[in-house]
Amino acid sequence: MAVEVGDVAPDFELKDQHGTPVKLADFRGAKNVVLVFYPLAFSGVCTGELCAIRDELPTLGAATKAGSADDVQVLAVSVDSVFTLRAWSDQEKYQFPLLSDFWPHGGTAQRYGVFDEERGVALRGTFIIDTEGTVRWKVVNAVPDARDLDEYRKALAEL
Repeated sequence: MAVEVGDVAPDFELKDQHGTPVKLADFRGAKNVVLVFYPLAFSGVCTGELCAIRDELPTLGAATKAGSADDVQVLAVSVDSVFTLRAWSDQEKYQFPLLSDFWPHGGTAQRYGVFDEERGVALRGTFIIDTEGTVRWKVVNAVPDARDLDEYRKALAEL
């Protein structure tokens, strides 16, 4: 079942690239969350998308009414192992959590309705979740189709 705009975002706890558990609920009341599902680390489109987020992160939060990069938390999720995510994060200098949905394989992506059963990876799904935990915007693209970062800015400006 897919998560839709207006739904309460399903909570999850996944380990980041450093092995530290990260819970979605930890950001409630504090930050808007840009939850980005992507297929695989080290792939061309995924690297391009996450590098764009890395480079534009300081301006993403500025789009919100509160107007600060500190008001937005990016959480990026794939089925890769923690070890793969650490190597990729170190190589690309990502400053946001890369979360491992490794086991149960794609369980969080499945809960959000963005798991490609045939390929065993997440689709390119993005959910913007407000500080109350409600999904305020979403987009789901096929595996080969990159997302538009300007759409994130527009959605964040509505918060």
